[in-house]
Amino acid sequence: MKNYLLMLFVALATISCSKKVEVKGNFAGGSPLERIEFVEASGVATLPLVNMGVDAKGSFSGSFDAPKNGMYIMSYAGKTAMVYLKGGQSFNISGKAENFPNQFTITGDAKKNNDFLLEAQKFIQSYAAKINVGELVAKDEAGFLKEADKIKSDIEKNIDLSAKNTSADSEVTNWKKDELRASILGLYNQYEANHGQVAQDVAYKPSQKFKDAVSKLDSDSDRLLKEQPIYRNYLLGKLSPEIQTFSTTNKKEGELPSSMFSRFLDTKKDMSQIAKDYLLAYVIGGDLAPGMTAANIASVSKTIKEKVKDAAIKKDLEHLQFVISGPKIGDAVPTAKLIKQDGADFKMADVKGKPTLVMFYASWNPYISEATVPVLKEVANFYKSKMDFTFVNFDDTKEQFIKTSNAMLKTIPGNNVYAEGGLNSQMAKDLGLYGFKLPSFVVLDKNGKIASRFFNNLGDPELIAALDKVSGLKAPTVQPQAQLQNDLLAPQNQAPQPAPVK
Repeated sequence: MKNYLLMLFVALATISCSKKVEVKGNFAGGSPLERIEFVEASGVATLPLVNMGVDAKGSFSGSFDAPKNGMYIMSYAGKTAMVYLKGGQSFNISGKAENFPNQFTITGDAKKNNDFLLEAQKFIQSYAAKINVGELVAKDEAGFLKEADKIKSDIEKNIDLSAKNTSADSEVTNWKKDELRASILGLYNQYEANHGQVAQDVAYKPSQKFKDAVSKLDSDSDRLLKEQPIYRNYLLGKLSPEIQTFSTTNKKEGELPSSMFSRFLDTKKDMSQIAKDYLLAYVIGGDLAPGMTAANIASVSKTIKEKVKDAAIKKDLEHLQFVISGPKIGDAVPTAKLIKQDGADFKMADVKGKPTLVMFYASWNPYISEATVPVLKEVANFYKSKMDFTFVNFDDTKEQFIKTSNAMLKTIPGNNVYAEGGLNSQMAKDLGLYGFKLPSFVVLDKNGKIASRFFNNLGDPELIAALDKVSGLKAPTVQPQAQLQNDLLAPQNQAPQPAPVK
């Protein structure tokens, strides 16, 4: 009996601590080329947690580890919806593809909380549509404070009513109230920044009562920082005038915004370190972009290493930077196992002796067959005497890989191989590959080491230069088409040009 109880307690503890979310759904009338992704809404590194395929009937299923209970962005067919998920839940969603995200149905463990969000949000949208922010900002301070308090009270009452109607968890109810607090703080900030100009009262300064009201809303700021991106936007908006002043007098030539912003934060002695970390992470995310120069990559790396103190935020930013910039030139290619069509093992590290162009792709990206393959044939035909080619497929199944590679790449010389598990494979993890990075191309030298950054466009001049360098060949250049102009029509159809300044 004791052993049974012990096993029961262990099972219950495992269930309660599980981070796994099971997802099933159907969007009728959708394309089987579409994908379903989930992203943690409050994270600093907004990368998909899962990428799921949709079958011909619009059905999909999968699972992912939810980093924490909270809001998640669900994307489908280029559109997004917000849902509240908790680890250990089953999440079922259905609807018509053409109506997403405006109409859909949620069932399963996540139903109550998401019914609450839907009901509360409908009221808030209707209520907010009646608020004239311009008139609100023009009110005298006492009138504004009274109106702002009424807005908060009205919406909070509806949140409580919606929670009662749907039997929502206290966690999601409190999350919605925190979102409201952050929104009201944004309203206070608009009043403070704009009232003087709108009311033609240039001498306006917020009273102590105004400041006390802000302080009351702004209590427990660490929780708001961690859970509410809208609160981070509020803090950045509040700091905006100071940031602009600092930038005008202190920004260095060619300096990235994240580097300049980190130096600005050094002057904010009264700001908590966690606030600095979250705000700096937001700016760093804006600096990270495919094709970054080596100098900019080094700058961001230095800022992350020296300025971000929170270990979790630092880890997420470092991973995001790796995903955006890819492995370093000179690194050995990953040794994760790949599979040929006949089932034989294949490793990219074994392809040596000649430089290699590697393409990473999946059949559900229509760009591959429509635009990439025609160019790939020309590239392969030109460089094949001096280079090898490897095409790594990230479809959901081996069967789909075989079908895809035979249909699209059979006539192009090269190794056709499959990363088992698709975007969940070890190869995808080792290279930081996600759906938005496909197709990707990278050049390997004759020793199997990475010889270029990752590219998304096969016609990128920098990629062609890398191919020329490792192959010793020189690709033909295409002269830009001349732009001709009918000078007889120019006087009627063109604005006069200013005379040159002497």
